[in-house]
Amino acid sequence: MEEENKFDYKQFIGFALIALIAVYWFNSTKPTDEEIAAAEAEKAKTEQVVKQDSITATTNVQKETTLNLSDSTQVAQYKSSLGAFGYNADKVSADKVTTLENELLSLKISNKGGQIVEARVKGQMVKGKFEPLVTYDSLPVYLVKDGNASFGLNLTTTDNRVINTKDLAFEPTYSENGDNKVLSMKLKVAADKYLEYRYEIKDDYMVDFTVRSQGLSNVINASQPVSMEWKLKSFRHAKSVTYENRYTDLHYEYDDGKDSYLGQATDEEKINDVTWLGYKQHFFTSILLTDDAFKTATISTENIVDPEMLEKNVEFLKQFESTIPLELKGGELNYTMDLYHGPTDYDILSEYDRNLDEIVPLGWGIFGWINRFFLIPLFGLLSSFLPAGIAIIVMTILVRLLLSPITYKSYLSQAKMKVIRPEINEINEKYKDDAMKKQQETMKLYGKAGVSPMAGCIPALMQIPVFYALFMFFPSAFELRQKSFLWAEDLSSYDTIYKFPEGFSIPLYGDHISLFPILASIAIFFYMRMTTGQQMSSMQQPTQEGMPDMSKMMKYMMYFSPLMMLFFFNNYASGLSLYYFVSNLITIGIMLVIKNYIIDNDKIHAQIEENKKKPKKQNRFQKKMQAMMEQAEAQKKANGKK
Repeated sequence: MEEENKFDYKQFIGFALIALIAVYWFNSTKPTDEEIAAAEAEKAKTEQVVKQDSITATTNVQKETTLNLSDSTQVAQYKSSLGAFGYNADKVSADKVTTLENELLSLKISNKGGQIVEARVKGQMVKGKFEPLVTYDSLPVYLVKDGNASFGLNLTTTDNRVINTKDLAFEPTYSENGDNKVLSMKLKVAADKYLEYRYEIKDDYMVDFTVRSQGLSNVINASQPVSMEWKLKSFRHAKSVTYENRYTDLHYEYDDGKDSYLGQATDEEKINDVTWLGYKQHFFTSILLTDDAFKTATISTENIVDPEMLEKNVEFLKQFESTIPLELKGGELNYTMDLYHGPTDYDILSEYDRNLDEIVPLGWGIFGWINRFFLIPLFGLLSSFLPAGIAIIVMTILVRLLLSPITYKSYLSQAKMKVIRPEINEINEKYKDDAMKKQQETMKLYGKAGVSPMAGCIPALMQIPVFYALFMFFPSAFELRQKSFLWAEDLSSYDTIYKFPEGFSIPLYGDHISLFPILASIAIFFYMRMTTGQQMSSMQQPTQEGMPDMSKMMKYMMYFSPLMMLFFFNNYASGLSLYYFVSNLITIGIMLVIKNYIIDNDKIHAQIEENKKKPKKQNRFQKKMQAMMEQAEAQKKANGKK
């Protein structure tokens, strides 16, 4: 059996050679510098044509919407084109903005369209102190800026003019109500008749937002739909474009509390009874909430990241868009809503009691429960007085200690199987030509000895929910964002110890080397050597014809699992790799303690011998299996006599 635990260097060299050949092939088939230069030149030429067309189109629009107030003829024509909504067109400056802000959030709202044209998340409160928030390259965190978002109403007037409010000038009125700051933006058709957007900011990331009209029942054509359009092109905020884009998506709540989201690919969907829409940009989110559910909404998301573009040049990740029909009541609009621009932080979002914490991907069912009721509170407690990296290590130790009884049960089962291995070998040899009889005798031995071959697998399966919950927790933990530990600058992103030359990349691996995944892979390799060797020594059986050789499969897994860890986690959050590294080290330590100081093979053998002497009652399932096997054997003998 010792041979099963030996390091098979030939297989390891084989795997390494395959990996090197794949890397060589990938880079040797890459286009030459001349081909790249030619492609970039062609792309630049195409972009120049598109840019020129865009400039021409923009110029045409500006000619139509830019108002020269000194030209009375142009003013009159422009006001006439807007009908009733041209009432204030020559009195309000469309290019002015009003700022609403508190300690955490800053909003700039333009007279043009009465919409938010800049939303900056200034910081967060941590342990009662303000901490500024910045992007991976130390720039302010903007969710809305430089025209990446738009908001407006499409409506038809009673004289059949189609109006989009995002192009029209609203009149601002600013006031303060205690600590609350209020901005009323009115699009007037008369002194006392208007469409109003009302913004009220308090002391957090949520802004009260009201859309209402007064005196417009004879202006808005009630027979034509009024639709609200909200668009946003999400900014890049993190170092890894691929990683951030994976967690950037559109979430929504519908049908009285259900929640869902659009997938990563370009997608469009029509939904009913919508209570909120969230444009999640991994660690930051923009959310539109309504007190009265929208009857329907058409939502879409488009992945706009160019896979051929170098990460350093990527500015935007996805394009989000929602079109929501609004109902007129008595010919008027009246919607009480809220706007959230802030962190995708579970604790912050759950405080609003609007089911917004579902935006944080914690997993479904039991996986989400483990995160919500155990891992998040535990990490929150530890990180309140420990640095993030140390908090991860301490949490890992606590989790492994809690799971140590399961580890003990699994190891004990394998030890029992190892003890009865000689008897199983005798049965295999005695009935090597009679598979059915061999199976019967083996099952009888298991029953007499009180051993189950599945007992070692069940404890391992019980750990899967915790494993998956942690896999979901670390990429979503806002507390890890930009927290450093040892050489890792940001535990929510990958750690880099070496960056490949520009243009060089390994398929599925990336353009850099992360150290924590390497350490985790090494720890997994040694852990699997221990567990695989133990399992093979306890479960190895001669390979039956047509059946796979389990020992070889286990050997392959012993090498494949660390390689998968190495490749898959190279671009993942370093906090997750740190957890797996420490977790496997602790597990190896626990197993060594169990093997050398707790498990006594002589006592186990004596207990098994004692169990054999006791009459063993079979349960209903065992009786049924025994009867089926005896029936099959009898049938086989009958067929043999024929």
